[in-house]
Amino acid sequence: MKNPLVSVIALNYNQTAVTCEFLKSLKGVTYKNLEVIVVDNASKEDPTDMIMSTYLEVRLIRSDKNLGFTGGNNLGIEASQGAYIFIVNNDTEVTPGIFEKLLAPFQQDQKIGMVSPKIYFYQQPNTIQYAGFSAVNPFTGRNRGIGNKEEDHGQHDRSGFTHYAHGAAMMVSREVIEQVGMFPDIFFIYYEELDWSSQVTKAGYKIYYQAEASLYHKESMTMGKESAIKAYYHNRNRILFMRRHSTPLQMMVFTLFLCLFTIPKTLLKYLLKGQFEHLRAFRKALAWHLHYTNDPKDMATRLNKSLRLV
Repeated sequence: MKNPLVSVIALNYNQTAVTCEFLKSLKGVTYKNLEVIVVDNASKEDPTDMIMSTYLEVRLIRSDKNLGFTGGNNLGIEASQGAYIFIVNNDTEVTPGIFEKLLAPFQQDQKIGMVSPKIYFYQQPNTIQYAGFSAVNPFTGRNRGIGNKEEDHGQHDRSGFTHYAHGAAMMVSREVIEQVGMFPDIFFIYYEELDWSSQVTKAGYKIYYQAEASLYHKESMTMGKESAIKAYYHNRNRILFMRRHSTPLQMMVFTLFLCLFTIPKTLLKYLLKGQFEHLRAFRKALAWHLHYTNDPKDMATRLNKSLRLV
């Protein structure tokens, strides 16, 4: 298919002005076979008039509750018609040729299932946020964004396979979604793109970093860089990701690392900073895992016993 339909899905949550800035940037793209879907995650104020008065081509879907990044995007995917789905943060601005360049790898290799562009920080437009992802360390549960916070001197201009797509901007083929399913709703936000990417690679597809495509990200405008909600979901989902994707040995080592290093360090950090709301969120994130035993492949019993000692 020469010019397949691309469904662009962006979430809005109490950021209608930011979302409109994103939609304005879409008007400058050179690829025209698009459907644009904005999912409103139960914002306090109805964004309909502000969006639809200027962007008549947009399909606006309003949810009556906040479904998070995972559920909101899944709602958009269910409503979409495109052969390719472009999941993109509303706090981004796209460049004119982004869609042609993101589509190109899919045409070259049928086993490519996801493609992400090079992502720059909006406020520092020559500073890279993402040029691929390293693998999650199986014993610490951490990974890094390749090129993150580096000034761009062309050092990451080579496209190629990577371990995970970036949730702020990822194109996925309809075929992959039909084979693998949509975002795992249990994550709500954070680590969801790592989990989804892992499921895609386990299904035999590849993740591709397209250096020729670019996008600018305003970063963390919804949750805030140090919000308690972010502390909760980031810590809860880091453990959840490991439970879903670790071998028994890896999970045992990760649990030791968590109990001996991560938990004491994090508790001390929040105490010294007087961030008691963050402290409560962190403790709540750990407590969640004492009751979650729904995954038959996880190490729930060992993890629960270890966490109860903290």
